[in-house]
Amino acid sequence: MIIKKLHDMGIRSEHAYTAALASIGLTVAVWAESLKMEPGTGLARADRWGLFVGEWAPTFFGLGLALSHYEQHDGTLISTGADVRDLRGTA
Repeated sequence: MIIKKLHDMGIRSEHAYTAALASIGLTVAVWAESLKMEPGTGLARADRWGLFVGEWAPTFFGLGLALSHYEQHDGTLISTGADVRDLRGTA
């Protein structure tokens, strides 16, 4: 029901995938900033910050997959590329 609620709120699989990719970039940025902004705390502290933010990406990818599955069954999945049948040559 959570996936249906997210879908009804207008959140699509593309949004979740974009959030996952952004969180990967944010992980690197947070790790680097922690090294620079907190001198003397060592690499371990920066690693903990990076791991904390880095755990968001798999969650967003999972939500993206669940939303994509829901969109396929709902008939609202938007294809922005070539149709899969065209790629197989059976169109």
